[in-house]
Amino acid sequence: MSTTEPRPTPDSLDTPVDIDTGRLDHASRRRVFAVLAIIILYTETVPLQYAMVAPALQKISGTFPTVGANISWSMIILGLVGAAATPLLGKASDIWGKRRLFLICGVLFLAGCVIDALTSNWTLFLIGRGLSAFSVATQAIAYGLIRDLIPRRYIPVGIAMVGAGFGFSGGIAPLLSGVLVDHFGWRSMFWFLAIFTLVLTPLVLAVVPETKIRVRERIDPLGAVLLSAGALFTLLYLDNGGHWGWTRPATLAWLIVGLLLLALFFVVELRVSTPIMDMRLLLNPKVSLVLLMTLFGCGFTGVQPVVVGYMTQTPDADSLRQNIVASTVAHTQQASGTVLPPHLVHVSFDPGYTYGNGFTLLQFGLHIGIWVGVIGAITGLLGGALARRIGARIPAIIAFALLVLSAIGYIAAEYSWSTYLVLALIGSAGFGFFYAAVPNLIVEAVPPQQQGVSAGMLGVTMSLGTASAIAITSAMLNSPVVAHIEVAGHTTAQALPQVFTDSGYTHGFIYLLVTVAIALTIAILMRHGRTPTTGGSTTGSP
Repeated sequence: MSTTEPRPTPDSLDTPVDIDTGRLDHASRRRVFAVLAIIILYTETVPLQYAMVAPALQKISGTFPTVGANISWSMIILGLVGAAATPLLGKASDIWGKRRLFLICGVLFLAGCVIDALTSNWTLFLIGRGLSAFSVATQAIAYGLIRDLIPRRYIPVGIAMVGAGFGFSGGIAPLLSGVLVDHFGWRSMFWFLAIFTLVLTPLVLAVVPETKIRVRERIDPLGAVLLSAGALFTLLYLDNGGHWGWTRPATLAWLIVGLLLLALFFVVELRVSTPIMDMRLLLNPKVSLVLLMTLFGCGFTGVQPVVVGYMTQTPDADSLRQNIVASTVAHTQQASGTVLPPHLVHVSFDPGYTYGNGFTLLQFGLHIGIWVGVIGAITGLLGGALARRIGARIPAIIAFALLVLSAIGYIAAEYSWSTYLVLALIGSAGFGFFYAAVPNLIVEAVPPQQQGVSAGMLGVTMSLGTASAIAITSAMLNSPVVAHIEVAGHTTAQALPQVFTDSGYTHGFIYLLVTVAIALTIAILMRHGRTPTTGGSTTGSP
């Protein structure tokens, strides 16, 4: 039988609240760990999407050759839909039950994967990715499930494991995606993700109990529409501004409309009785500073796997030059019957590019992906343990310091896959500490009755921060490398699809360096999180 709780008043938030949530305090350790493992595995659909799909974009782009750098929208849309869906589903989980909404997210993810596995139409592919994005809310809901069900001494590490990912996404996903894509094509990734979810869904039903806590509130669909529409218009401007012209009136109109809709969203949320984002919580520095820090700091986590995977799988300049020469010779012979000696064909690139190994996806997984995943999983657990002992602020500082160091390396170092492996490992260590610190900071800041809405607000921030970073860095890559092909004194120019300039990547990492430096500054100045985490046994005050 569920326990229905009224929404806490501001005064009640100052006092620790002990509510019967269905916590498994008297269950065996085997039972507790089984529940925790199933919850975490079900949330693995989120890191799995990034660990498998992001490095495979270079391969997927061959099916959609006309989209160019907009192939990144297959990742951006996760942030866009996730930002709109997470607060609604987070609040719905407080009202109707966390396990119920947890499962709904999984079913929508399953449907999206099946669509992507079957279609060759770019629009339908994006629709499938949009449905898959509902899985983003599983992490926010999982924080509430863990807080409600798991004994408090296991909560900090459990939350860290949800954030950092483990198992498949930590070590197996890069190799698994490599084997699947290289041998069976990119669609096999989506079939795997669909089967993974299909197998786990009945296990969630059988093993994970529903929480008892309920909150009597209404859903605010208008807020979700304004938030998603405002984010969409703003992201379209950020992603396409370089191509459309940043200062053209028609281009600026997208940004202006997006910002106006977002401003209207905040006005509406202040006035409605049941907002999807509680503005009272934003008045609490324990919440607002964590969200601001997250907004600036989380972009790196979405961009690194896309960029490093893309760069290492792009052919190196010499290989690409040889391919163009061979293609030119074959085309000349077919058109005129003349056998053109290869040494008469000269190819140069403008602007030049110095990166590229031509790795298959499996080679990327073996050389870089698996090690990055393992390091992220280990540091996530370490960050959770540190949060339990000394508070979550120090893991946050460590996270952003590592990301700053990694960004500087990407900007300054000459490209080689081994150099980028080292930098990716540093960045991944930062990811692990980040995902351990931020959810624990939020859990410590709010009472259990507002865990769903606060986790939803964190999910919105992460989704928008990641989507914005990917959109901005994609805009900087919108100028492809041009090959100048000279044959017997006659030169033709040919843009190379999906091959981007060195400067585009460098500018993208400069942008990321600025954002993570701001996040590091906030973490250093923040007063919240300086005491050991308690798993939410104390509450925050707005």
